[in-house]
Amino acid sequence: MLLMELEGSSLKLFSESSSRFVKEINHAGAGGLWAELVSNRGFEAGGQNTPSNIWPWSIVGDQSSIYVATDRSSCFERNKIALRMNVLCDSNGCPSGGVGVYNRGYWGMNIEEGKKYKVALYVRSTIEEGKKASASDVSKWTKKEVVLEAKGTDHGARLQLTTVQERNDLYQMMADIKPRFIRFPGGCFVEGEWLSNAFRWKETVGPWEERPGHFGDVWKYWTDDGLGHFEFFQLAEDIGAAPIWVFNNGISHNDEVETATIMPFVQEALDGIEFSRGDANSTWGSVRAAMGRKEPFELKYVAIGNEDCGKTYYRGNYIVFYDAIKKAYPDIKSSLTIYTSASNLFSMYHQFDRTSRKGPKAFVSEYAVTGKDAGKGSLLAALAEAAFLIGLEKNSDIVEMASYAPLFVNTNDRRWNADAIVFNSSHLYGTPSYWVQRFFAESSGSTLLTSTLKGNSSSLVASAISYQSNGQDYIRIKAVNFGATSVNMKVLVTGFDPNVMKVSGSRKTVVTSTNVMDENSFTQPEKVAPHESLLQMAEEDLTVVPPPHSFSWFDLLKESAKKIRMPVSDSSSTL
Repeated sequence: MLLMELEGSSLKLFSESSSRFVKEINHAGAGGLWAELVSNRGFEAGGQNTPSNIWPWSIVGDQSSIYVATDRSSCFERNKIALRMNVLCDSNGCPSGGVGVYNRGYWGMNIEEGKKYKVALYVRSTIEEGKKASASDVSKWTKKEVVLEAKGTDHGARLQLTTVQERNDLYQMMADIKPRFIRFPGGCFVEGEWLSNAFRWKETVGPWEERPGHFGDVWKYWTDDGLGHFEFFQLAEDIGAAPIWVFNNGISHNDEVETATIMPFVQEALDGIEFSRGDANSTWGSVRAAMGRKEPFELKYVAIGNEDCGKTYYRGNYIVFYDAIKKAYPDIKSSLTIYTSASNLFSMYHQFDRTSRKGPKAFVSEYAVTGKDAGKGSLLAALAEAAFLIGLEKNSDIVEMASYAPLFVNTNDRRWNADAIVFNSSHLYGTPSYWVQRFFAESSGSTLLTSTLKGNSSSLVASAISYQSNGQDYIRIKAVNFGATSVNMKVLVTGFDPNVMKVSGSRKTVVTSTNVMDENSFTQPEKVAPHESLLQMAEEDLTVVPPPHSFSWFDLLKESAKKIRMPVSDSSSTL
């Protein structure tokens, strides 16, 4: 028997202690959250030298009927690439379906019957000598828009041009985690393999069609930067989360800027803050206002670089950035990354127990189980992450924030394992790690109770919080059983008069499976998911039983000792 003793003392959990890292990896933004269905919209993914590769665009027709090439004739100063199509056939000699180009988007466009899709494009035509111009001719670049309503459903559709659907489902799954902050736009994505391919925020604002896009050389794919600096701030606000902007500190994976010459990078960071917080009449605040947002965004946190502590110029660069930001914006806080095996992360449950309470607060900016333990999203990984989070929760006076990463992965181009939300053009599901994040969403802002585990079970970690729901008071015990056998845990609650207050069972929720390496999939999206049932407990014997290899929470109802409770039959359901 393992005894869990809950004492009367408590600690308020920080309201911003839990969040997710929305990073551009695994096509989280390009082809994911960002609702645009067309990939390489501006034909610039092949580079600025023309002619260039237009993939994933393809030609409808053959060399005898159409000639297609890129040139630098577009009307946009920052994105000069345009696609020129010369039709070589006439109405009698062209194929019956016409000629042109098509785009399959990100491994197929999920087009659904009855939904409407907006197509916007800039077009220009040249009038050959000797031919008359008609009213439909566009001798100058002209924006054309059309709304198409789908007459059927096709998960692998394509856009075809011959002579964009919101991913509300992805957004909702993220919203259901109730993140208190969002860290963006990425980690390695911000650094770049080389600084020449690092994320530059100024190239991601303004009209979408004018944004040049860039090749993310770490994850090896092109991003149109439709989900840019402005849109990330909008996303955070829409979801009710505080934004944390990660910017480049003059360091990539392979090159660095010396501290003596770092000031241009510092100024770019200051400009990026002004874009979000500046008055609408300021230099960069006016750019934001021109995009339709006069009011500043609420930016309180920034991250100076990503995982760069071992680099030669990191410390020097950091100090210059920190001092400059502190001088201009004294209230902004400038911000540990943990990727490891399941057993290591489980053992890090006590990581912050002996941390000094007199120093700065900790921000665990990225954590997750990786390697063979993770698979593509295993139960084993989720259990270790849950144990680690319980440890952070019990140290929430020193650990202000923690961020799981990455959040999304498109299965057609998986660059990292594991992730929380898996999707393709038409379907999605949450990994076991996703359900752990959903569990802990309820803890943020609640009261942590002082608790002690007494016994010899080294495979069990647990914590307890108190919270209110629908006018009633509850104690919630969260427990991770990392072992292969069930554990009987007797709960002893102290600190109040039993003649006045009683504690009894209410409900239990468990995440487990028959094998610790079990994963969810498109065909079995809830193979490893929470199962909720009534918790039957005798008032004189508060014992809970976490199953083998499980993450559980047990809700105990606090009520007046004089209140009479009616018996309820047991039933169960899946969340």
